[in-house]
Amino acid sequence: MNKSRTFKTGSNSSAALYRFVDLTTLILTLLLAAAIYGTVISNNYIIVLLIVTVGYLYTAETLSLYRSWRAGKLRHMVLIAWISLASAFALLFLIAFALKFTEELSRVTLSLWFTLSTVGLFISRGLVRLYKVNRRKLGLSINKVAIVGATEAGANLFNEILQHDELGYDFAGFFDDRKPERLFKDMDFNIEGRIDSAVEKAKAGEIDVLFIALPFKAEKRIADILLKLGDTTVDVHFIPDFLLSNLIHARIEHIGNIDTLSVFESPYLGAREWVKRTEDILLSSVILMLISPILCAVALGVKFTSKGPVLFKQHRYGLYGQKINVWKFRSMRVMENSAVVTQATKGDPRITKFGRFLRRTSLDELPQFFNVLFGEMSIVGPRPHAVAHNEEYRRKVEFYMLRHKVKPGITGWAQINGWRGETDTLEKMEKRVEFDLQYIKNWSLLFDLKIVFLTVFKGFISKNAY
Repeated sequence: MNKSRTFKTGSNSSAALYRFVDLTTLILTLLLAAAIYGTVISNNYIIVLLIVTVGYLYTAETLSLYRSWRAGKLRHMVLIAWISLASAFALLFLIAFALKFTEELSRVTLSLWFTLSTVGLFISRGLVRLYKVNRRKLGLSINKVAIVGATEAGANLFNEILQHDELGYDFAGFFDDRKPERLFKDMDFNIEGRIDSAVEKAKAGEIDVLFIALPFKAEKRIADILLKLGDTTVDVHFIPDFLLSNLIHARIEHIGNIDTLSVFESPYLGAREWVKRTEDILLSSVILMLISPILCAVALGVKFTSKGPVLFKQHRYGLYGQKINVWKFRSMRVMENSAVVTQATKGDPRITKFGRFLRRTSLDELPQFFNVLFGEMSIVGPRPHAVAHNEEYRRKVEFYMLRHKVKPGITGWAQINGWRGETDTLEKMEKRVEFDLQYIKNWSLLFDLKIVFLTVFKGFISKNAY
């Protein structure tokens, strides 16, 4: 018997359209730039075109430019397209400089090409978006949708539908069998009918898309609904409850003919792992070269202001909870690295005068860029805690160890949002973990660059760092 997969990935014709539009824009703008300046398109320019298109598509895929943009914002799309274009041209100049064929290219033509491409990507995407919006205003590409289950997950989905008119969704209402007191309390639901009523409407062709927002524990009811919808053409989507929607990355996998749903998984899958490592190597190499004078000055400051070694090595949990040695400039008179580690507090007598300055300005963390270069840490990620603190808080904070699905970072989403320094209350640690999990769930290269940028202005100095 030929078994078919229960889950499938829906085709994204919009993504294919945008890829085609982008590549066409890059080709046409190069031809236009050459025509304006009178440049002959030689083999060198064909090579240049290949470099730029490959670099553009690689960066665009990395930044998730071609995900489902049915609810995407035009300015967000254009911004990522421009970042991808700038990255592609930067790659072109690096390769051209390394291979020494810059003299064979017209700088004016390339500059004109870049300018025309920037404008072209904006105009072409705007036209495609305008075409889609107008189709939906004319009643084309409109889907009648309904939600089964007046739950928190259903309420969140409904709010997203309300906020995005460009989805082309015509909402038909909520359907639920439960009494009003059992519905989600934070929203006043307008129940259109019982669940069987939604099934009948789907069979009658009055509903195009049906979202099931019932909790997992209602598996028998869900199975019954799916069985009844089996002889309809309605699109059915299951909206996971909090266990999937709020944690890390939920993803369908296939082991032979068996479907599995991953719940706790690293966001760095496939090429993303290579992207993240490339980011870490490039950024850490550049930063280490730039801060080398500061490293020398700080090392001398530590050496001449207190007795002891310049660097302090402390055990931390790294990726997948494996122990690593994290390097810091020594800021204390003691070298604690035992099963019990006392966090630094305000006015802590263990901290040297120079060490207090280092901790306030985060200069004591600079040697960790070597940890990044060696692959033990990342530039951006959850801050590593002492092993003793990990063992303490993993028993107190829910999902604490999920922080270790990624490498620890020098800076992170929690730190730039003010959750750094001493965690003298359980609430502070819970907030730090909350922001760390937000980062892991929403990771992207663009998100990393945003955090790095914000760190420059608000991540180094903190009133909570002692």
